[in-house]
Amino acid sequence: MACNKCNQKFGFENLPSKIYFISEYDELMSKSRIFLMKLGLDVYKVHDLHYIKTENTKEFFYSNIDAIKSNFNLLETEDIKLFIEYEDVGFSYKTVLNSKPMQRFLNLIDDKDFFDVINNQSLTSHFQPIIESKNNSIYGYECLIRGVNPDGSLMYPDVLFKKSTRNDMNFNLDRLCRESALKTAATKKIDKKIFINFIPTTIYDPEFCLRSTVKWAKQLEFDPSNIIFEVVETEQVRDQKHLKTILEYYRNEGFKIALDDVGEGYSGLNRIIDLKPDIIKIDRNIIKEIDTNELKQSVYKALYNLSKENGIEILAEGIETAYELDAIKDIGVDYMQGYYFSKPMPEPIRKIKG
Repeated sequence: MACNKCNQKFGFENLPSKIYFISEYDELMSKSRIFLMKLGLDVYKVHDLHYIKTENTKEFFYSNIDAIKSNFNLLETEDIKLFIEYEDVGFSYKTVLNSKPMQRFLNLIDDKDFFDVINNQSLTSHFQPIIESKNNSIYGYECLIRGVNPDGSLMYPDVLFKKSTRNDMNFNLDRLCRESALKTAATKKIDKKIFINFIPTTIYDPEFCLRSTVKWAKQLEFDPSNIIFEVVETEQVRDQKHLKTILEYYRNEGFKIALDDVGEGYSGLNRIIDLKPDIIKIDRNIIKEIDTNELKQSVYKALYNLSKENGIEILAEGIETAYELDAIKDIGVDYMQGYYFSKPMPEPIRKIKG
């Protein structure tokens, strides 16, 4: 059984097809029918739906995208659903169930650079060192994903996930990011800990959705205890029980867990205790100017004391100045990360100066 959601493919084919137009609103059905007729197309009807026939599906959308945009607003392109049938199998309930908003098909053209990255799996990782406080040595690296465009330029995570979210591709992208991080780290021969982000809301069944991640970790001969998966804490997870199931799956495979962005998102002290990660990462918003802000110092102290009392290690991320570093060390810290030590680099730094 495969994880169909995170392995989904979505794109145009240079093939003949029927394109069904579906909407629960009669006025939109009528408007789309009139629009297609103005394009000079024959419009057919089946079960109160209408469809057109085209000899080249990709060419149809590329040729008519401007006309579609000028005739339909965003609300309409979200309400009108399309289903593309490449083989003449006839209308069925799947025609309706598998239809997608018209806007998704327009995005295929507008976000072509994103889909090129996804379809070609053109991803790599940059590495930011994580420093062990007690001896100032490199404890590990956070793997920070980058998309690679055909011209060699990079697509950064904010753009990747913005386009991924609007195209309902986070399941696919998150899986590719995890796998890319492992493959790139292996290529760079990293023998330290590696921290890999994952979005828990993209995983509906750990056994299926995480199978390929576990496979690559074993195939690349990583010691599971050297892989630390970071829960992106600002990604709201309503089903706490499901999140714990995901984390338990990782732990059963021998991996470690870090809770990211602590202090930035919606977390409370009870959440930390409930999940009991191996490491919590204190967000940059707490670390920034902590040397001059007594309230931030108090928050950091509370998190530090809570962690120590429950066997959790603490990592301060986003350190940018020596003053912030000194303030954090005065309170206590296990691991440190930030531009003060190094920016993310395509080639991992092997030693910290000083």
